[in-house]
Amino acid sequence: MALGITLGIAIGAGFGVALDNIPMGIGIGVAVGAGLGAAFWTWNKDRSGR
Repeated sequence: MALGITLGIAIGAGFGVALDNIPMGIGIGVAVGAGLGAAFWTWNKDRSGR
């Protein structure tokens, strides 16, 4: 989860610079990163649970 959020912030900062709106980019990045982190965590838990 933390890794996903960290990646999301990095991606979001990149988007923010590209869009010339860093706070919005970071907001998008955190949302995407949290989603990716949750999805990866769920997949990893399912995989190790079998």
